[in-house]
Amino acid sequence: MSMTRRDWLVQTGGGLLSASIAGKVLAGSNAAKKKLLFFTKSQGFEHSVIKLAEGGKPSHADKILTEIAKDYDVVCSKDGRLFDPDKIGEFDAFVFETTGDLSKPGTDKMPPMTAEGEKALYEAIKGGKGFVGIHCATDTFGHHRGKGADDPYIQMIGGEFRGHDAQQIAVMQVHDLAFPGAKAFGDSRSFKIEDEWYSLKNIADDLHVIYAQQTEGMKGNNYHRPDYPATWARLHGKGRVFYTSMGHREDVWANPKFQELLIGGLDWSTGKVDADVTPNVKTATPGYQTLPPPEIKKPSPAASKKK
Repeated sequence: MSMTRRDWLVQTGGGLLSASIAGKVLAGSNAAKKKLLFFTKSQGFEHSVIKLAEGGKPSHADKILTEIAKDYDVVCSKDGRLFDPDKIGEFDAFVFETTGDLSKPGTDKMPPMTAEGEKALYEAIKGGKGFVGIHCATDTFGHHRGKGADDPYIQMIGGEFRGHDAQQIAVMQVHDLAFPGAKAFGDSRSFKIEDEWYSLKNIADDLHVIYAQQTEGMKGNNYHRPDYPATWARLHGKGRVFYTSMGHREDVWANPKFQELLIGGLDWSTGKVDADVTPNVKTATPGYQTLPPPEIKKPSPAASKKK
């Protein structure tokens, strides 16, 4: 039987070093990717970007996140059972674009998150796993089950949806250009983009503000308030939490700048890169706790005629 040079080296021991080096290279190239759960369950209103396509095919956001997060193993799902204690351990981070009380079947009719699963989520993040919230992730749990600021989910993510007005072009004030992905929109201290802008309440005092919502010039009562955090990072136990209010519109998801910001937040939340996330909310947005005044509703013409 003929023997190649490689066979001879391995059998005689001369190839042990080469085999060892080759093994390391192979291990490096096939190193296990961090596994992400992109969770898009909707108990109430279902945003079009996360709605499954005809035949149960991936949504607009599913396809984009899977494409841009090629360095990760991405699982897209609306199944709340994936948070159960016997399943949650397979994921390294969680990306939420969710709405409502996830403990209920809701609009998408998918299995809800169990009480044990929700508890396991918070424990996983406190233990060091990553969390990325997009747009309506702040309109999840909280007031939907009557807890608001006392809700453990709101305390974890760092803020809660209060309301929004019509979609419009608005200014984002940039407070940290050094955060991964933050320079995607340029090196200037502000940029404009069109989206549906959430007005937030129950904002945590330990946020590291990356972008702030500039309310001056915005249309709608929800924005009659001082500037407030719109994209931030915070630590939750040993875990890293990133949130951006952007992500309602299909064109925002398709925007390479938004995608770069999202990957930056994802890389930071999973520990692939580091960043200084010292709380700065009190200096970056000193009026962040001030909420808009109650909206005065004008009586309808029909009601006026009855008087």
